Amino acid sequence: MHTSPLLDEIDHLLLGLVQTDATRPLHDLGDRVGLSPSAVQRRLARLRAAGVIRAQVAVVDPPSVGAGLTCVVLVALADDDPDHHAAFRARMRAEPRVQQCFGIVGQWDYVVVLLSSDIAENRALSKRLFVQQGRVARFETLPSVETVKAGLTVPLPDHPAGRLAPNPGSDVG
Repeated sequence: MHTSPLLDEIDHLLLGLVQTDATRPLHDLGDRVGLSPSAVQRRLARLRAAGVIRAQVAVVDPPSVGAGLTCVVLVALADDDPDHHAAFRARMRAEPRVQQCFGIVGQWDYVVVLLSSDIAENRALSKRLFVQQGRVARFETLPSVETVKAGLTVPLPDHPAGRLAPNPGSDVG
């Protein structure tokens, strides 16, 4: 079980800022939250060590690199065997074209988000991931026709009045 460290208002402000641009210089972050660059660095190191900040990555535009088709796939496994579910989850984690995978409740067991270049590649990928591996009772692929919103920014608690809160749209670029 993951326990969260106690986060204060400055932690929330820093997290809001680095979620929109993790390349901001320490002095800029410090200016925005009222700390020295070294104090910001210590806080960010603490947040990384605690697992609050899991990674700092570059967000790549999928169509720019030939991955223009996003599909949501609903998956139902053939049985409730924990080993079959573990094998399915391992297969999803190992496949680079699987962007996200969620275990869900209801008539489906998983929701999988896949990136591919086109429908033909998606069919081949789906065949490999869901048909050839067995243990999948059924799956339904829903190709996306437009990206309305895509992101991983986690909403943070509202900031009390009087403090400088990050403006999510002002410095994204």
